[in-house]
Amino acid sequence: MIAAVLTKPGLFEIQKVGIPELKENDIRIKVEGCGVCASSLPLWEGREWFGYPVEAGAPGHEGWGIVDQVGDQVTSLKSGDRVAFLSGKAYAEYDIAQEGAVVKLPDTLNAVQFPGEPLGCAMNIFERSDISEGDTVAIIGMGFLGVLLCQLAKKRGAKVIAISKRDFSLGYAERNGADEVIPLTSTWEVANKVSEITGGAFCSRVIEATGKQEAIDIATEIVAEGGRLMIAGYHQDGMRQVNFQKWNWKGIDVINAHERKPERYLSGMQQAVAAVVDGTIRPADLYTHIFGIEDLAKGFEMTASRPDGFMKALIQI
Repeated sequence: MIAAVLTKPGLFEIQKVGIPELKENDIRIKVEGCGVCASSLPLWEGREWFGYPVEAGAPGHEGWGIVDQVGDQVTSLKSGDRVAFLSGKAYAEYDIAQEGAVVKLPDTLNAVQFPGEPLGCAMNIFERSDISEGDTVAIIGMGFLGVLLCQLAKKRGAKVIAISKRDFSLGYAERNGADEVIPLTSTWEVANKVSEITGGAFCSRVIEATGKQEAIDIATEIVAEGGRLMIAGYHQDGMRQVNFQKWNWKGIDVINAHERKPERYLSGMQQAVAAVVDGTIRPADLYTHIFGIEDLAKGFEMTASRPDGFMKALIQI
């Protein structure tokens, strides 16, 4: 089969490798596509603790495709089923997943691109945010995840304040229901604007979706007393500082929204299937850049630089 191999930082090579062998509990999937995730950027860019080349197909973990073959112990799926799945080597023509990491896609989603892992993440973050009708929700960072969370919050009946550095992203937020949009400038400029919008009450729910220190600082200032601050951004480039005195004084709940249990990921993906089918979330317009596997590097470059017009890159296999 054909697979992308990250041979050194910034360089994918397309190689012919063996099709993965099937074990009794495995599901082999003919991959149709896979998303590019910002959490994979450190491996792409290079860090001293990584070794290269990495395994063929890595770090693709947002795959979907058609079941090619199932192991003898697999009972819930069969050859020909269309699925989204959790794995780590989906930048390849075939990949292997376990039965508990695969979600069957209904016929209504035939031919629909479906990177299940990030869609499931959005559903899990929203669930843990405990957003109710009438809440004022600030979302800091209006990328792919932030816009999905905006859609979910509006569907629940919340007022949404979208905060982002990119004018392009704020435009997406407005088109997806945000009641107010604020450019992400300095902490105090943003905090003062939120105070003005809310009459000094600030936000009962704040979702930080950038993975940056400045977003944590802003979130700390704009969360209301007794509110909930959700850490949805992927923080991976060093230590973070928080104003714990203010957290303590405000009496807020702080939730790390990142899941690690496979069953939680699977549950989120199942919810995402239902949410796409009934229109609760509308991710199709957010897939702004589609590349073939031979141009996988372009997908990573776009994800790193985030130029105007970019929301999410998908790779067709």
